Amino acid sequence: MKLLDGGRAPNPRRVRVFLAEKGIEIPIEPIDMSAMEHKGETVTEHNVLQRLPVLILDDGTALTESVAICRYFEELHPQPPLMGAGALDKARVEMWQRRMEMHLLLLVANVFRHAHPAMATWEVPQIKEFSDANRPKVLKTLIWLNDELKNRPFIAGERYTIADITAMIALDFCKPARLEIPQELEQLLDWYERVKSRPSSSA
Repeated sequence: MKLLDGGRAPNPRRVRVFLAEKGIEIPIEPIDMSAMEHKGETVTEHNVLQRLPVLILDDGTALTESVAICRYFEELHPQPPLMGAGALDKARVEMWQRRMEMHLLLLVANVFRHAHPAMATWEVPQIKEFSDANRPKVLKTLIWLNDELKNRPFIAGERYTIADITAMIALDFCKPARLEIPQELEQLLDWYERVKSRPSSSA
């Protein structure tokens, strides 16, 4: 088993933080995305979409998509339960994970990919107006999330989960996307400081 990894890119990081929280160590094969190695034969052989991460099992089976890879490890190593425990909790974690993915991480990525000069050859066509259109949507989500965190310590409830991982990485991604987190969002910033203090955040 090995993980084809894309370094500081958000989706590979989600898997690495998840594994670190589980205390799972597996061989990692670095793929230099800045050198476009994810477009090469090694990745394409296992993922025709040429995206990372990719988990290659011992029998050659390839799993792609960050959450699917995390689900595989959650089933093998259910403790600590990062994807919920019991029917209701699992549904709630999935709901919040999906919200953080679609209404935060994706929006931040749209801002970055359609405006940052380094992405000009990646995002073709790069549409500056689309980046600008997503900026207020990110702020709206951050305000909503700040209000939600007035009622509980973590995104999906009383316990740290994959939803917190996705949201943390989305906020990390705000910096290269040149998005500022308003200082008045105190609950959000308090949560962010707490999750960033976890050893897994540096994975």
